[in-house]
Amino acid sequence: MPTIRIATRGSAQATRQSELVAAQLGEAGFETQLVLVDTVGDRSQGDNVPLHTIGGQGVFVKEVQRAVLDGTADVAVHSAKDLPTISQPGLTIGAFTERRSAADALVGRTLVDLPGGARVATGSVRRRAQLRRARPDLEFDELRGNIHTRLEKIPDGGAIVMAVAALEVLELTDRIAEQLDPAEFVPAVGQGCVAVECREGDNRMRDALTLIDHAATRHEVLVERAFLGELGSGCSLPVGAHVDGDRLFTFLAGDTSNIVVSETIELSGDLDADVEAARAAARQAHDHVRGG
Repeated sequence: MPTIRIATRGSAQATRQSELVAAQLGEAGFETQLVLVDTVGDRSQGDNVPLHTIGGQGVFVKEVQRAVLDGTADVAVHSAKDLPTISQPGLTIGAFTERRSAADALVGRTLVDLPGGARVATGSVRRRAQLRRARPDLEFDELRGNIHTRLEKIPDGGAIVMAVAALEVLELTDRIAEQLDPAEFVPAVGQGCVAVECREGDNRMRDALTLIDHAATRHEVLVERAFLGELGSGCSLPVGAHVDGDRLFTFLAGDTSNIVVSETIELSGDLDADVEAARAAARQAHDHVRGG
């Protein structure tokens, strides 16, 4: 049986995620090999430049996808939250692996223990908008770099914001000061999930990935991606969406206004109906934020 070549970023988190995918494929009887790929996002990590200024969501995935398209690799592994909602031509998502925690966490101090005017480091406009809503007194610093580098950048007396899943993957959850409630601090679309792409028409890879696809996670992430996709894949507004059981939590804030739309939508469990409910919620939220 031919070896499955897995394209991945070379960061500790990305390679660990890919190793876990490889282990799942190994349990299904496949041999695997990691193909490490350098990305624009990784090359700019030390520059402390906000992601949206260098290409936004896709800066960590394009080169990894290209490795599959040009035949260097057979599949590409991504953090699902990095994957744009418009599919790359020639590729399809063959698997969403079982989700880890989707929540965000504070490292350094808890929200209530942060002193007035404390500095919180995060490169996410969504996280800033949500924390600003809870604590208008907070000040914010940019935060880039790999996970270990970020953990060294906690402001004096302040905190940084991290995805719990990233800390879980690297067994660093002991650093968490407070896990934030995803119903109030709505996570990024797809946060905590790993997505695996393969070439369209590559039935061997599609069949292999079906074996590691997690149906419940697929449903959740497709509904979340429908919310973001309706806003537009290039949306740079502070946005979050998270499915928890039969509820969809959404968050959208204005870029220059103080308008925030945060809703809870009841879901039916039918994928088509839930996707349409997410799209309708996105349209309403967008109209409210832009019209307000």
